[in-house]
Amino acid sequence: MRALTPVEARVLAVLVEKQATVPDTYPLSLNSLVAGCNQKTARDPVMNLSESDVIAAVDGLKSLSLVFETSGSRVSRYEHNMARGIAVPGAAAALLAVLILRGPQTAAELRANCERLHRFADISSVEGFLNEMAERFPPRAVLLPRAPGAREARWAHMLCGEVQMTAERVAPSGSDDDRISVGELVALKAELGRQSEELAALRALVHRMAGELGIDPTA
Repeated sequence: MRALTPVEARVLAVLVEKQATVPDTYPLSLNSLVAGCNQKTARDPVMNLSESDVIAAVDGLKSLSLVFETSGSRVSRYEHNMARGIAVPGAAAALLAVLILRGPQTAAELRANCERLHRFADISSVEGFLNEMAERFPPRAVLLPRAPGAREARWAHMLCGEVQMTAERVAPSGSDDDRISVGELVALKAELGRQSEELAALRALVHRMAGELGIDPTA
């Protein structure tokens, strides 16, 4: 099987996800599929695909027998054939779908994020499926080099070919103690804002008191 485009991978993973999370509306209509692809939560990266983008990706997946179009209703609906199409167990397909949707993750993160798609008994079972996919040919998953400062290495899917290590996927250098978390950054910004407000209030007070005393505050 050829490497998938990022849009084809996103479409395929959305179908796998929605089969488990919204079974009542699966197979998906085109509108639901587009909405799932452009979802803002649990997506990395966030995409903004048009209907024509998704249709083109569906056609590509249909040529690989990874997606089927169902008939019998006024609205065309689509379902995936991922596990059989790439010859992996359902548990492995769930892991690949979550890697496609959320980007590289540790085994522990994958176990938590796969909860609604497939419940793994423990982290070792997750690692077992990942190692199996990494050792096959062609490989479907890869363990990325541990980023500087990171406690654990992360896994990535290989359905789109070799993984490109972008800046977003590499943690900044330095120890954990040297790095500032998002929460800490937000708190620092809030503290700076509070101090700025206090300084402005003090300046106003000084100007008012100087005016009452007939003193030029700028002198």
